Amino acid sequence: MRLFKSYAPSMIAKHISRLFKGRIYINGRGSYEFDHGKLIIPEQAQKKHFVTVKEVNQEIRKLKHAY
Repeated sequence: MRLFKSYAPSMIAKHISRLFKGRIYINGRGSYEFDHGKLIIPEQAQKKHFVTVKEVNQEIRKLKHAY
């Protein structure tokens, strides 16, 4: 599990795209899992979880299209 002390979508996207499967914790946002290179919405999600997943997955898509 990787701990991110601050919410930086581009840095989180780079981590997820490299490892492809695992778990992360974002300080102030909560715990998340990712699989197949995409962040997954946690069970019992709140609005901040949906926003975080959307922003990070957008950054992942940008990384994939950059190559």
